[in-house]
Formats: sequence, structure tokens, C-alpha cells
Amino acid sequence: MSLSLWKSDPEVARVLENETRRQVETLEMIASENFVSEAVLEAQGSVLTNKYAEGYPGKRYYGGCEHVDVTEELARQRACKLFGADHANVQPHSGASANIAAFYSVVNHGQKMMALSLDHGGHLTHGHKVNFSGKHFEIVHYGVDEKTERLDYKAIQEMAREHKPDLLVTGYSAYPRAIDFAPFREVADEIGAKFLVDMAHFAGLVAAGVHQNPVEYADIVTTTTHKTLRGPRGGLILCKEELAKAVDRSIFPGFQGGPLEHVVAAKAVAFGEALKPEFKVYIEQVVKNAQALAETLVAGGLRLVSGGTDNHLLLVDLTPMNLTGNVAEEALERAGVTCNKNAIPFDPKPPAVTSGVRLGTPALTTRGMKEAEMQEVGKMILEVFKAPEDEAHLKSIRARVKEMTEQFPLYADRLKSLRAPETVA
Repeated sequence: MSLSLWKSDPEVARVLENETRRQVETLEMIASENFVSEAVLEAQGSVLTNKYAEGYPGKRYYGGCEHVDVTEELARQRACKLFGADHANVQPHSGASANIAAFYSVVNHGQKMMALSLDHGGHLTHGHKVNFSGKHFEIVHYGVDEKTERLDYKAIQEMAREHKPDLLVTGYSAYPRAIDFAPFREVADEIGAKFLVDMAHFAGLVAAGVHQNPVEYADIVTTTTHKTLRGPRGGLILCKEELAKAVDRSIFPGFQGGPLEHVVAAKAVAFGEALKPEFKVYIEQVVKNAQALAETLVAGGLRLVSGGTDNHLLLVDLTPMNLTGNVAEEALERAGVTCNKNAIPFDPKPPAVTSGVRLGTPALTTRGMKEAEMQEVGKMILEVFKAPEDEAHLKSIRARVKEMTEQFPLYADRLKSLRAPETVA
């Protein structure tokens, strides 16, 4: 197969080889990224990509769907079992697709939504003015407490009572603490609002039982299927039985046409993996690794937003080192560590610059790294931050990174198979 690609399109083949090498030889610390299993890759790269299947299992608008019906039904059943949900829609192409369909399942265009603001750790689809959500709904944003940098549930409840949103939303892209869903449910019932949780970042933690399960509290729950869940890039909606028809109609024919059945099959594989006991062990290690990394960075003089982490991610305030997020991100990448610049709450710097970086441990944990490796990674990160313009030192750190990655191999056979024919002995 790889030889065929090299023959038909060497430019694309080279990109695949280079990207595989990049993933293999660097430390991936973007909190929203992870490495899927070979089984997930095999399912996603299968002949199911050829199949149109508008509709749902048993109710398709095309013939020849008897096999994709099986994989989609497996994905739905496994998702429900994994999270204790009444109903699952596994067709959303992304987390954003899941959100827009979920919103319109419970509220109408122009109604009021209240959610965590992007600059305090929320997500773009939670009402930012440049996003569909900010354009289609009336938005009220809450933030974190200025002193604690954590959610103030009493303040959020008071805001909800004042503004009376039709839809109350929680979830995050850069909030390093666990969320208590009970206060949201309480005030939603009080004001007659629907309650939605976007658990895209922490779905894997929920599946493993190390984070409160929003399915027990929310009317509707959305998530991506990658990140901590370690599946293919895609979306998922979970809901109570009374919302099942509304959710399904909102996805198809509402906002999507044919589902990506090769991706749905890969979701089924990932959900099956997450149901195994070893997934819980993995997620527990993800959290341990994040805490070990946090301790190392704090000991080295950095400040962490909210003082630490309960989950898989850290939000690092770089101001103690007189650094900006964009400079830190670029320096780390030259040293072989991938992360992203990120605003911190009440950040005085613009979004293209930022005062912080976001770091995550899911991908490194997938490689098998534990606390000792996190301590070493933390030390290398600190070295980069202390001398971000010292190219010779960055090069030496990159060599150390490569040595570490070689101890925890990733996709070794895949990299070999992707090499150009003339390079394979």
C-alpha cells in the first residue's frame, strides 16, 4: 500500500513520512492531542470510506448499508455503555459539529446561552463573537474568580438567576480543574434552563471514572472522540431518551449529510478500547503525570493558573520568566517539544501573543512515560524557558528529547513502511 502511494503521489507520501517521523521523534504535549492505536488507524483507513449511508442504522437512504449499520450500532451501544447514557449519536464530524447540533436540539435561534468565556478557558463554540454560536445566539459569559482562577459556583448561579439563559453550558479547552456539575443542574432547574456539558477535553477521565460524569446531571452532553478518549478525530452527542429524536434530526438531516462511516468504525474501536480495564490505568497515569509535571515546573519557578491541576492539562503563566506564549511555544518546538501558546485568565497580552502556554500529558502517557519521565521533561522545558534564544542549547535539548522518544517507541513499523522505496533495505 505504501509503495503504491509513493508511486502515485510521492509528494503526499513524503508528507506522511515526515509527519510520522515528527510524531515519533518529538514530545507531543498539546493537551488536545493523543496517539490512537494501530487498530483505530486501520479502521479509519478502511474501505468504509467508500460508503454513503445517510440516515441511521436500519433507516438509511442508500442501499448496501448492512455492514456499516453493524459498526455504527456497535459505536452507539459502546458509547452508551461507556458513559451510562440513554442515547448516543456517533455521526458528528467534530466537536464543533456536535455542539451546533446539540444546541439546536434544545434551544432555538436567537435564544440566550450562558457559558464559560474563551479567554477564561472556555471554547470557541461556547459563544465567541466570531463563531456561529456567538452569531446565532444571545450570549452571556461567565469567567473564573480573579483570585483563585477557579469557577465560583455561587457567582455563576447568581449570574444565571439574573440573566435567565435558555441554555446553560459548561466545559472547557483550558481549565485545569475538575468541574462540579451539581450547582449547574440546580440553578438550571431553578430558572427553567436546559443544561449542556461539553466534555471534549475530559471525556477520557469520565470514561475511566476519575472525573464526575456529566451524563448524570446534564440534559445533553457533547464531546470529541479524540483527546483523552484516544479515538479518531470526530464528535459524539449523548442525551436522555426524550431528546434522542431531536438530537438525531439535528445531525441528519439538520446539519450534516452522509456520515463518515470509516470514522464511525474507528470510534467503535476506540470506545471498545476505553471499556477495557487497562484504559482506567492509563487515565489514572495521565493525571499522575500531569501532577508530577506541575510539581517540577513550580519547583523551577513557574506559576500555574489555579495553582495546579486536577486533570490532564496545565496552564502555565510565563510572566515570572518574562516570556510570552508565542516565544515559548516556538522555542519549545525548536527543542522538540510541541505545545500551544494560550491566554491565561485576565491576560493583558493579545491572543496572538499570550502570557501562557498550555501543556498536556495524554500523548506522552500513551507512549508509556510515567512520573520520572515527566520530571525530566519538566526540567527540559524549564531549560528552554531560561534560554529561549540559545539555539545551540535548544539543539542539545532536542537531542535529549530524541533519546527519550527512542526509549518509548511509537509507530515504529508504520514509519518503516512509509519510507521511500529507495531508502528501504
